[in-house]
Amino acid sequence: MVSWSSYAELQSDVIEINQNTVVICKLEDIVVETEDRKCSRGLFVVFRVDFRSRQIEDGDARVEVQKLESRSEGIPKPVFASVDGQEKYETRITTLENGLKVASQNKFGQFCTVGILINSGSRYEAKYPSGIAHFLEKLAFSSTAQYGSKDEILLTLEKHGGICDCQTSRDTTMYAVSAEVKGLDTVVSLLSDAVLQPRLLDDEIEMTKMVVRFELEDLNLRPDPEPLLTEMIHAAAYRSNTVGLPRFCPADHVEKIDQKVLHSYLRNYYCPERMVLAGVGIEHEQLVDCARKYLLDVKPVWGASNVFDVDLSVAQYTGGIVKMEKDMSDVSLGPTPIPELTHIMIGLESCSFLEEDFIPFAVLNMMMGGGGSFSAGGPGKGMFTRLYLNVLNRHHWMYNATAYHHSYEDSGLLCIHASADPRQVREMVEIITREFIQMAGNAGEMELERAKTQLKSMLMMNLESRPVIFEDVGRQVLSTGKRKLPHELCHLISNVTASDIKRVSTKMLRSKPAVAALGDLTELPSYEHIQTALSSKDGRLPRMYRLFR
Repeated sequence: MVSWSSYAELQSDVIEINQNTVVICKLEDIVVETEDRKCSRGLFVVFRVDFRSRQIEDGDARVEVQKLESRSEGIPKPVFASVDGQEKYETRITTLENGLKVASQNKFGQFCTVGILINSGSRYEAKYPSGIAHFLEKLAFSSTAQYGSKDEILLTLEKHGGICDCQTSRDTTMYAVSAEVKGLDTVVSLLSDAVLQPRLLDDEIEMTKMVVRFELEDLNLRPDPEPLLTEMIHAAAYRSNTVGLPRFCPADHVEKIDQKVLHSYLRNYYCPERMVLAGVGIEHEQLVDCARKYLLDVKPVWGASNVFDVDLSVAQYTGGIVKMEKDMSDVSLGPTPIPELTHIMIGLESCSFLEEDFIPFAVLNMMMGGGGSFSAGGPGKGMFTRLYLNVLNRHHWMYNATAYHHSYEDSGLLCIHASADPRQVREMVEIITREFIQMAGNAGEMELERAKTQLKSMLMMNLESRPVIFEDVGRQVLSTGKRKLPHELCHLISNVTASDIKRVSTKMLRSKPAVAALGDLTELPSYEHIQTALSSKDGRLPRMYRLFR
């Protein structure tokens, strides 16, 4: 309702404008907007006033102008928007009585991603047949105490527009569900059942054995050798310990894994102290209530946990070489077949993600960049990274050159993967060793700034996705008990200097190399020659003199 006394004060000015003047109404008074008069700040409602009939038009409705001596009762107090980043964007963490951590991140939307992350993976399988984590990944969300089959679980999730997934890595197992926020209670109940009450029936285990065998066969036949090379480089860098243990179940271990073996492993590693319930897009108190309801006093199907038999081994970097002679001539046939290639991956020890040097190593990895020779240019494609400028652009016969950085809680590995014709393997290896040596040189100001900007851009772009935020929250809280926010990471990236890059590169070059080689290895230099090249000033391999070729 508009105060008539306020209107009367402005009446003379109003008549001079026109008969249908725009009036901006505040709660106590009105202000006429003319060419030379600006509105004051506040919460306004826009009306048109018909001064002949003394009525206010609001859309189709016509309201009589009444004289009010005081403000009307019942009008709610206006609530103004405010920016409070601390309350809205910090990750909230609560530790329950049994040691389980509950972490949440608020995010606008009607869907949420909730899951359980466990400090468990292939690195903890030293006392068991390798491949248990691989089996558990394939057995996830099968029949449980509450649900008779995987189909029942999927039908339950469908009612809330949900999907589920399980992924295992060398040090983490992750069960995750994305669904509507209204179904949070059902989702946490289902997660609790899938993690702590799986039936692991004999027919499910037999089916999983078939799936694992198929995956192992596919791993050796697929055109992209990167997963196999990653497996090989870890085996070479950490020989027979922790992260060097096979992530994929070896073929000769498939028949060794049964319900008894699985329960023995679960008893040691699936305990509340090694778990985090993480959620994105939900209220923290609501998630904590669900955790107390479904995860606080639940007895697992395998009985009481035995936390005293946990493998606490620290990763021991050994360096070394793993070779696999393989005919790559018929990997990808068809109208545009991939030529026969030899794949080499060379790595050196970097650092743990808990160390301060992790950020400079991440910038170094971005500065090296790389990719395939078929990649198109454009912003953000890394066409100005070192492996593009110094390798792919100069050596047309190089099919691929890409840098990778694998980091764990106690060690890390920075490697370069390169592919070329088998006859040019020696030259390819020398080009890669030279790039490693040049890392310890002086980084240019422009390339360093470009790498830092690209890393920050990639970080922020990825963290727009709800499942990525969920994984980031879960992994950070699982490993450190807290979470660094994106703006903190961006600040650390901005502070990296050229001297930091030189320092971490020099330290890295002191370690023994890890080498993985796949394909026709006739021209592959010996491990000792690769080690000598990485110890030299220019990265060149020792000259070889042959009487006959």
